[in-house]
Amino acid sequence: MNLTLIGQRLREARLHKGLTQQDLADQCGITKSMLSKIENGHSPAALATFSKIAKNLDLPLSWFLQDDDDDRPVVTVGANNRGVRSGGDEIGYVYETLANKSRFSYIEPTVVTVPAALDNYELFTHDEDEFIYVLEGSIYLNHDGKSYPLSVGDSAYFDGTKPHIFLPREKQEAKVITIYVSNGRKV
Repeated sequence: MNLTLIGQRLREARLHKGLTQQDLADQCGITKSMLSKIENGHSPAALATFSKIAKNLDLPLSWFLQDDDDDRPVVTVGANNRGVRSGGDEIGYVYETLANKSRFSYIEPTVVTVPAALDNYELFTHDEDEFIYVLEGSIYLNHDGKSYPLSVGDSAYFDGTKPHIFLPREKQEAKVITIYVSNGRKV
């Protein structure tokens, strides 16, 4: 994923809403410095951060993650052409976008790589419902104060507005398909 393109989209959307960097940063609970780094293409951000930004700009999360605004009827993404980005220092996840259909899409499929060890992490919340399917390894899905062990082939569907995170089990990396599903609610 092109960090410069993401930053340009973010700046355009923020200015279109008539917000300063400080206004948007305050609304999202991040620093102005972090927002500036994202807008300038100097820093990746975790999906949870992009979700907060998208919510405050009234845009779907996919609008920031897609490569272009192409409205082709079928979009294919080869294994070597996935948008890949790191979650940065916030958590260490790696995200691979699986389909870059449209900024107005109601689903966002992504492969999340959960590292073998997470020393520092923050629980996620976002407006979308979330469906997950474990491709490799095993995780604990911590959701709203409860822990659910999941292994290869297991899946879960949950409310993203509740605090949640994927943590590695057995100190091994895991890969999880995550599909964010817009549900129309505003929190």
